[in-house]
Amino acid sequence: MAEFWAEWGALAYAAAACWAFFEGETFVLLAAAAGRATGVIDPWILMFSVWGGSFLGDQLWFTLGRRYGARAVRKIPGAQKRMDTAMRFLDRYGATFVLCFRFAYGIRNVAAAACGVAGMEWIRFAVLNFIAAGIWAASFVGAGWYAVSWLGEENTFYALGTIGVAVVVLLLFKCFRAWRRPPVPAE
Repeated sequence: MAEFWAEWGALAYAAAACWAFFEGETFVLLAAAAGRATGVIDPWILMFSVWGGSFLGDQLWFTLGRRYGARAVRKIPGAQKRMDTAMRFLDRYGATFVLCFRFAYGIRNVAAAACGVAGMEWIRFAVLNFIAAGIWAASFVGAGWYAVSWLGEENTFYALGTIGVAVVVLLLFKCFRAWRRPPVPAE
């Protein structure tokens, strides 16, 4: 990670913003930890980069949900179940849900679309989303940065390696399950 930053410089921060546009907790944690361990990555620039990327990504999902509605989400495999969950949370918790949904694994992008589908005002969502993206960015950059202080560089390397292997195993498991699942008949 530090080598990537050393080689790409400011473009690496743009890449972090692009990554956060879609998802990015693990990437942000790893980048912040690498920044603390090597001094190559500025945590403030990283935080503002991923803040912007996260905010813009959720604004896009909100706009898509607002413009195309739930029928567009139904075209994405597995998204309908997550959309239903997000809509229930939105109905129950309102603004609090918007401030917190990016911390709930698996529903972040669909949750932003659900806010659009539900007809939330654009300005209200934008303000809440901006605040939430900032909290998210500060939380994950801070967690990665201070993990190195707490664990030490060598133990952080082992912890991050273990997390990386676990993520790869989880992704392989999900791919294997999807591959073994029988096809859904067309309607």
